[in-house]
Amino acid sequence: MLLEPDELGTSTSPMPTLPPAAIAGGWVEVLVDCPGAQGVFTYGVPAGLSVAAGDIVSVPFGAQQVGGVVIQPVDRLPPEVTAAQVRPVEAVIQRSFFPATYWTLLQQVATYYQTPLIAVIRVALPSGLLARSQRRVRLRQAVPPAASLNLSSRAQAVLAVLQASKAGDYSWQYVQRQVQGATRGVQELVQAGWVEQYLEPPNPVRPKQRQAVTLTTQTHTATPLTPRQEAIVALLRRQGGELWLTDLLQQGQTSTTTLKTLEQKGYLVMQPREVLRAELLTPVGTDTAKPLTADQAHAVTTLQSVTGFAEVLLHGVTGSGKTEVYLQAIAPRLQQGQSALVLVPEIGLTPQLTDRFRARFGDRVRVYHSALSDGERYDTWRQLLQATPQVVIGTRSAIFAPFPHLGLIVLDEEHDTSFKQEQPAPCYHARTVARWRAQLAGCPLVLGSATPSLESWVRSRGGEGGEGGEGERSQESRFDVSVQPNVVRSQELGITHYPLPITHYPSPITHYPLPITHYLSLPTRVQSQPMPAIAVVDMRQELHQGNRSLLSRSLQAALASLSQTGEQAILFVPRRGHSTFVSCRSCGYVVTCPHCDVSLTYHQPQADAVPLLRCHYCNFLQPQPPHCPACESPYFKHFGSGTQRVMQELENLFPDLRSLRFDSDTTRTKGAHRALLGRFAAGEAQVLIGTQMLTKGIDLPQVTLVGIVAADGLLHLADYSASERTFQVLTQVAGRCGRGDRPGQVILQTYSPEDPVIQAVQRQDYAAFVATELAQRAALNYPPHGSLILFRLASVHPVAVQQAAEGIAAYLATVLPPPVERLGPAPAPILRVAGRYRWQLLLKFPPTVEPILPPVAELRSRCASTVSLLIDRDPIACG
Repeated sequence: MLLEPDELGTSTSPMPTLPPAAIAGGWVEVLVDCPGAQGVFTYGVPAGLSVAAGDIVSVPFGAQQVGGVVIQPVDRLPPEVTAAQVRPVEAVIQRSFFPATYWTLLQQVATYYQTPLIAVIRVALPSGLLARSQRRVRLRQAVPPAASLNLSSRAQAVLAVLQASKAGDYSWQYVQRQVQGATRGVQELVQAGWVEQYLEPPNPVRPKQRQAVTLTTQTHTATPLTPRQEAIVALLRRQGGELWLTDLLQQGQTSTTTLKTLEQKGYLVMQPREVLRAELLTPVGTDTAKPLTADQAHAVTTLQSVTGFAEVLLHGVTGSGKTEVYLQAIAPRLQQGQSALVLVPEIGLTPQLTDRFRARFGDRVRVYHSALSDGERYDTWRQLLQATPQVVIGTRSAIFAPFPHLGLIVLDEEHDTSFKQEQPAPCYHARTVARWRAQLAGCPLVLGSATPSLESWVRSRGGEGGEGGEGERSQESRFDVSVQPNVVRSQELGITHYPLPITHYPSPITHYPLPITHYLSLPTRVQSQPMPAIAVVDMRQELHQGNRSLLSRSLQAALASLSQTGEQAILFVPRRGHSTFVSCRSCGYVVTCPHCDVSLTYHQPQADAVPLLRCHYCNFLQPQPPHCPACESPYFKHFGSGTQRVMQELENLFPDLRSLRFDSDTTRTKGAHRALLGRFAAGEAQVLIGTQMLTKGIDLPQVTLVGIVAADGLLHLADYSASERTFQVLTQVAGRCGRGDRPGQVILQTYSPEDPVIQAVQRQDYAAFVATELAQRAALNYPPHGSLILFRLASVHPVAVQQAAEGIAAYLATVLPPPVERLGPAPAPILRVAGRYRWQLLLKFPPTVEPILPPVAELRSRCASTVSLLIDRDPIACG
């Protein structure tokens, strides 16, 4: 029987690191995954079953079978529990699924981000490992027709359902759907001995098996072969004595019957063999290390000389060769038997980067991201547990990929917000988890970007614990804030303890010293290619001069020249879809989502396609109404512009230009990112129109023009980090052009050309932008000067969620007095999403106060059962 301290049996004591030794007999603590009762429970280990900490096991939990993770052995039971009450572990599903320090990392994430440990495990492990069992009902024996007459009508109905099945076996849920009041009917049949209930064990993802045919080494003289059989044996010998069954059937033009006859004669053996599932990859050539610029060589030398944990900010302009630095820093670590982890913000970045790494490192490169199937993720995970040196390229969740010998972690485009998970819990940032992981592994963490996040910038600038000798600083004059005369230094802003003291990291990572930091600069492009010139176009003047097109006259002229030059262009649009919203021209009615407090976005992929209205929050979809629901007017106006509308405008202005659209609508299917970029690189289109996906790591030398259609769509978002994100996105997309032997040009369209962010982008002046933005953040205690914790509450009941938000705010006011600042509670900027009402509360901690919260249980006790609470530590958006 399960132990149930505190009703659920959840342990509140710190979890120790997983011990490696197997447990024979005795008891083990298992972290179970069951909705409503996640926690640590004690189970017995039956004789003959070896269970080790870190194993995935199947255990009974109430009336079902669930998956769990073995935490540790225990040598005694609580006084109030007897050994007879403890239920046994049923089976081991997967052994040794955690590296040595892995549990410490998961515990650290759960503690820091205020979330249950099981939620972290769900994010970390391949899906399907912790699966629930299924309750089933089956016939035990044939029921005589006369005997069934004595049964109740419910029992007769259940019996009829089971007898209709060839196997006499159905799931409990199916029987319930077929027969009203099935519970009593099943109980009656069980008591009569004609039916039994049982639990079908979980069916987790398991190794893929494929039938192989192997030629035996025995000499056969007593069993002669037919000519057809001799031909099959000869074919196997030519193929090295082994073939997959499907290949042999095809190449030998034979049948399984013939092969089974040969097996009976002892000439061959047919048996299943494990096959590793992997993402289908396109063939690539081979590549060797490229000559380095002086800045690249300095960066590679520094990275190769780093031993142990250190944080390295690689600040390189777009096109400066950061990827080559990664490659040459990884190569010697592979030779030393270590592995490397390379994180990218979007799946769309993996094809080009993967091809580049595979050309250099061959089959040692693995891919791990959410677009893989469950089987592919499972097999990749198991490959990574091997001791062979490997390189993994993946998105955010790949930070949890297991490595026995991790030698280097790289976050490419480290500034990107895609590295932060906003929901579900844990709301972790891959950069923060990567820092802990590098500390545990004792390896360097490399953060690469042309526009570093302010947090990474400040940490790298020689604050407490930083290393910033003159030898390192000699390479950074292009970006060094300290040499800019108009920059406010961090001491003047009151920022006195960067990087953050290690006390900001909860136990168990308290024994590490403050991180050694390196700042490495790549201020110029490779081969001395010039940075593209950025021309800012005031769209107010375009309108005053009669141009009502989405594209300015200068951008139209640049696009018109593409046909003559054979060059290509990228058009950046902040939003997907056709138009932001649809409004009645007669009464002003706006078509809104019935489930969310937002307008529906107009979608029309082609001019002759059926127009649709879609909600970008809950995915509600409906046709555009022929008449206004409020006044019956047939006249609608489409406001705003998305990728679809820009594409239609381009087709109307330049019917001879071929274009492709690259956004989340066109890249939903597996492999779509690679396919679209491959078509564009092959010259199938001259213009690529897309959203922020275009800004991340795309390297196409033939692109000489970038058009930023609507910079204002990013600039005026209601968020404290809007300016930083706008600068990063616009600078990154501008850097997509001019990477070949022809110079690039950028045309930036805006209604706010005088905005300081737009001016900094035009000058490509990161240092000036950082100085201004840091001063504003410091004045308001926003990161990186202070710390934020955001409480998100949601419920289908508007009153309940408001009362919960107010209750938590009142409680926090008593336990977190000033100088902690409390903003709210208040309705979220979009109050209702998918039928759930949302409120939020923001806590701002000054740099002198450690951001510590009361126990989560205390906070949740202020919420009704119908209200969900999500704690988002270090939020990147407060809307």
